[in-house]
Amino acid sequence: MALFGNAHTVDPQKAQNDYARLLGQNEQVYAAFQLIRDTILFTDRRLILVDKQGITGKKTEYHSVPYRSITHFAVETAGTFDLDAELKIWISGTPTPIEKTFTKGVDIYEVQAILTQFVAR
Repeated sequence: MALFGNAHTVDPQKAQNDYARLLGQNEQVYAAFQLIRDTILFTDRRLILVDKQGITGKKTEYHSVPYRSITHFAVETAGTFDLDAELKIWISGTPTPIEKTFTKGVDIYEVQAILTQFVAR
C-alpha cells in the first residue's frame, strides 16, 4: 500500500515490537503511522521519526524529539486539488520546522489530537 503513496496507521503493538531497540525501559508506543517509507511513532515519552534513506532504504535516520522540546505545531488539511495533509513541528532552538506529509490514508485530525495530548502535558 505504501508504494502507491497511501499512508496508513500501524498497530501500536507491532510498532512496539518492530522498534523495540529504540525504546527506553517501559516506554510504550501509543500510536504509529507509516508514510510511504518513513514512520512516525508517538510514545508515552517522545516523538520518534524514522526516515528511510537512499534507494534501497537500508540507511535509516532515527530522530527522537522529547515532547517538551516541541514549541508549537501546525496541521494543514487536504484540499480539493491538494490531496495531501501536512504536519509541521517546531522544536525549540530550531527556526525551521520538521515537515511530514500525510496522504489520504491517515486522518490528520487524529494525528493532531495525539500530538496535542502529549505536548499539552
